[in-house]
Amino acid sequence: MGIIKDHPELAVFLCLALGYLVGKIRVGPITLGGICGTLIVALLLGTQKISVDEDVKTIFFALFIFALGYMAGPQFFAHLNRKGLRFGVLSLIEMVTVLVIAYALAKAFDLDVGTASGILAGAATESAVVGTATESIGKLTGLTADQITEYQSHVATAYTVCYLFGLVTIVILTSQIMPMMMRINLREASRDLWDKMRGESAALEADEQEALPALVGRTYLVTHADGRTVRDVESSLGAQVTIEGVKRGSKLLTPTPDLELTLSDLVQVVGRREGAIAAGRQIGPETPSIPGLDTPLVVRQVVLTDKAMDRKSIAALQKANPEFIKSGVYVTDVMRAEQKLPAAPETSLHRGDVLTLVGARAGLDKVVGKIGALVRNESTDFVYMGLGLVVGSLIGQIVVRAGDVPLSLGTGGGCLVSGLLFGWLRSRRPTFGAFPPQAASTIKDLGLSVFIAVTGLASGATAGPLLKQYGALLPLAGIGMVLVPAMISLFVGLKLLKIEKPLLVGAIAGQQCSTPAITAITQVAQSSVPLLGYTITYTLSNFLLPLTGPILVGVLGA
Repeated sequence: MGIIKDHPELAVFLCLALGYLVGKIRVGPITLGGICGTLIVALLLGTQKISVDEDVKTIFFALFIFALGYMAGPQFFAHLNRKGLRFGVLSLIEMVTVLVIAYALAKAFDLDVGTASGILAGAATESAVVGTATESIGKLTGLTADQITEYQSHVATAYTVCYLFGLVTIVILTSQIMPMMMRINLREASRDLWDKMRGESAALEADEQEALPALVGRTYLVTHADGRTVRDVESSLGAQVTIEGVKRGSKLLTPTPDLELTLSDLVQVVGRREGAIAAGRQIGPETPSIPGLDTPLVVRQVVLTDKAMDRKSIAALQKANPEFIKSGVYVTDVMRAEQKLPAAPETSLHRGDVLTLVGARAGLDKVVGKIGALVRNESTDFVYMGLGLVVGSLIGQIVVRAGDVPLSLGTGGGCLVSGLLFGWLRSRRPTFGAFPPQAASTIKDLGLSVFIAVTGLASGATAGPLLKQYGALLPLAGIGMVLVPAMISLFVGLKLLKIEKPLLVGAIAGQQCSTPAITAITQVAQSSVPLLGYTITYTLSNFLLPLTGPILVGVLGA
C-alpha cells in the first residue's frame, strides 16, 4: 500500500478499474453500475487513509455536471410547457417528498448534516446530490475543518448504503410490482399503446423487421418512356419515386429533370414500394440489378430546428414537407436526451431531437435543408465548453439569503445551470458549440467516477463507525424514501393526471433518474414505449434533484 499512498493517482485509477468491474456483477435484472462499484472500492481503499487533493474532486465534478446539463438542456427547455409540466408534477413530487423525509429523519434521529444528505442522495439514487451536498457542507459557517471533513465523509458512506437498497427497490417496484398493482401485462399494454400511436401500422417485436420494406429501389429497361423526360416520368408516378440513376450503354448519366430517356436506357428508381412497382408500367420491364447502377441509400443525423414542427408528430412532419414522400426519405430513429424513441407516425417531435433520416442522396439533402441542420460532431468545441464552465462557476458564487439561511448553488449547481443553457443554445444553433454525444457521455461518466473515487477514498476511515452507529436506519431509509414518492406518483399519475400506464411506469423510473430501472422495464415490456414517459421526468429530475443537496444542507446547517 506504500506506493499507493505516495502516488494517490494510482488509487484513483484503481478505484475506477475495480469499481466498474464490480459494477458489472448482475443479479437478475439488477446491476450495481460503475458509479456505485467505484464508491464501494474507494471506501475499502480509503481505510488506508489515502489522501487526494480536494481540487481534483471539484474540477471533475464540474466537468460531470456541465456535461449532464449540456446533454439534457434541449429537452429540459422543451418540456417547459403544459404537456411536459404534466409529467413534471412527478419530478416535483420526488423532490419535495425526499427533502421532507430526509429532514424529518435528521430531526427524529438527530442525524448530522452529512449523514442526512447521504441518505437523501442514496435513496433518490441520484449521484449528483453527493457532489452538491458535499460542496455546500464545505461552505457552512460555524464548523471546524475537522467537522466539515467528517460530515463530508458521512455523505459518501450513507449514500453507498442507501443507494444499494434504493436501487434494488426502484427496479423491482417499477418493473414487477407496479404492473401487478395496475393489473396490466406490461408487454401487452406497451404493444397496445404502440399500436394506437402507429395507427394502421402494425407494431413489430424487438427482434423483427419488415419483410416488405416501404423504401425500395428497382431497375427498369426503357421501352415505354422513350422520348420522355425524367421530370415527366416522376410526375406521372404521383411523386412517390425518384429516378436516381440512368445508364446508357456503358455511360452513367446524371438524372437531371430535363434529361430525355431513350430506348434501351437502364433506369434506377427509388421510393415507396407501391410507386416503384408502378414505375414499370410507365418505363418498361424490370431488370436484375445492374452493376454500376446501384445508388446507395444515405443516412443522415439531423437536429430538428424548424419551429413549426415543434410538438408535431412524425406524420405531420412528413405531410408538411412533401419531399419526404416524393423523394422517398424516411425517419428511422428519434433520439432525445440519450434515449431512443420509437419512430412511429404519432411520435411527438421536439426541437432539438436528433432524427436519423434514410433515403436517396438528392432527396435527403432537400429535406435536411428544410427541417433542421446536420449533426456535425467531428470534434469538441473547447472554446464553447470552457466558456460554459466559467459561466457556471460564476453562477455558483451567487449567494441568496432566505431569512438567515444563505443559499448558494455552488460550482456544481452553477455548472448544471450553465450546461442546460449552453446545451439548449447548441440545439438552436447547431453550427457552433459542438460537443459530440460520445465525448459528452465520456466526460460525464469520467467526471462523476473520479469525483466519487476521491470522495470514497477520503471517507473510508470513518465509514465503519457510522455504520455501527445507525445500523438498520440507513437501509430502511433507502427503501422507504423510494417507496413513498413512487407510490404517491402512482396515485397522482393514474387518478389525477390520467397518464397511460406504460408511460407512467417509465415516468416513475425517470423521476428517480434510474437508468437500471428503465432498463429492467423495457426488458419486461420488450418495447421502448415506456421511454416516452421516462425521458420527460428524467430530464426534469436531473435538474431538480441536485438542487436538493444545497437546500437540505442550508436548512439543517442554519
